[in-house]
Amino acid sequence: MEKTIKSSDVYLRFLQLADTIRGLPSLPPLDPLEERILSLVARAGEQEERLCVRDMMAKEQLGAPATIHTRLKSMRAKGWIMLSDTEDARRKQIELTQEAVRYFDRLSKCMMQAAKGSA
Repeated sequence: MEKTIKSSDVYLRFLQLADTIRGLPSLPPLDPLEERILSLVARAGEQEERLCVRDMMAKEQLGAPATIHTRLKSMRAKGWIMLSDTEDARRKQIELTQEAVRYFDRLSKCMMQAAKGSA
């Protein structure tokens, strides 16, 4: 008898694998807002777009500018992001650290493993 695999099974398997990665010793955990910010930074980097602190603080869907600024400071202290100089010394570009890039690489492998494991 052949087992039918639902697409939700793949996603649930991915979540299980991702939770395993989050439990490994690496970078400190992020709260939900920090995870959203991290995703925005990662997408901007993937699309080779510049994302500065001012741009991030203008995103009203993330909350008040002071809240966003506090989260950015926290993420920087935890080692998830770094700030780089731009041609305008007053503007700092937000980028992922090498460890954050490795984290996304591990998540990608989990996604591929989850999809392959259900094929």
